[in-house]
Amino acid sequence: MEHNREHFRAIIYYNFQRQLSQQECLAELLSVFGNEAPYQSTISRCLSDDPSVEASLKISKTSIQKILHEELGVRKLQKAARVNWCQKTLDRFNSGNSKNVYSIVSSDESWIYCYEPENKRQSAKSQQVICSRSVSKKMVATFVSKAGHIATIPLNEQRTVTADWYTTIFLPKLITELRKINPERRIILHQDNASSHQAQKTRQYLTEEIVELLDHPPYSPDLSPNDFFTFPKIKNRLCGQRFHSPEEAVDAFKNAILDLPANEWNKCLENLFECMQMCINLRGEYFEKQ
Repeated sequence: MEHNREHFRAIIYYNFQRQLSQQECLAELLSVFGNEAPYQSTISRCLSDDPSVEASLKISKTSIQKILHEELGVRKLQKAARVNWCQKTLDRFNSGNSKNVYSIVSSDESWIYCYEPENKRQSAKSQQVICSRSVSKKMVATFVSKAGHIATIPLNEQRTVTADWYTTIFLPKLITELRKINPERRIILHQDNASSHQAQKTRQYLTEEIVELLDHPPYSPDLSPNDFFTFPKIKNRLCGQRFHSPEEAVDAFKNAILDLPANEWNKCLENLFECMQMCINLRGEYFEKQ
């Protein structure tokens, strides 16, 4: 099927509604449409901070829904991308039985709060709690592997992960830690499609450090170990606890990770490959819907 300008404008508007950045939108379009994807300048004109962006697209919501779901079948494309990635990765690592699985390092970021309510009802009880959570937080980046937790590094001077921070602070610490004993250790980095992860500067740095990049299908937290295991498991342990500062909360997060036994990390990576097979069996559907 040949894609025209109206098709891509509909997808760009859809991404705008999902609050994706220009880089995230571009990365997603490239992953699905390849060379057919529009240039970044086109996305910039649509994904601006101008509140009139919807009007500038000159396309109705009804038309957008029709284009996305009837003509383009975006959901089908996303499901197909998930299934293709899972099959390719299962083949590459022999369904998780290859020794190269030990080289996989999974990376992701998350907010750590000074107070994490025990459940949604408790969170709704106090507006003061909600307000305090919104300001008393710190983002951390965490790396894990089949052998266990490797590093958790907080963002101390900024609130969002940029390619500069990722390549000058985060990745160098990770690589130093991994190659402390074996300077020639093979590293296969598994990360999602965030703009800082897909930036040219990041890719160039990884190439220079001889780090292989394991790609990731769009919109697939159910195929990311930190998303389906590390963050929910550790945050569940911290539920109901209050901390005096974001730094104290991060320390508690790190200590909770270090308390996990080695066999749980081994099982986590086994689950990753089980999730891949499940995704294939469900034809790309998300697991939480089943």
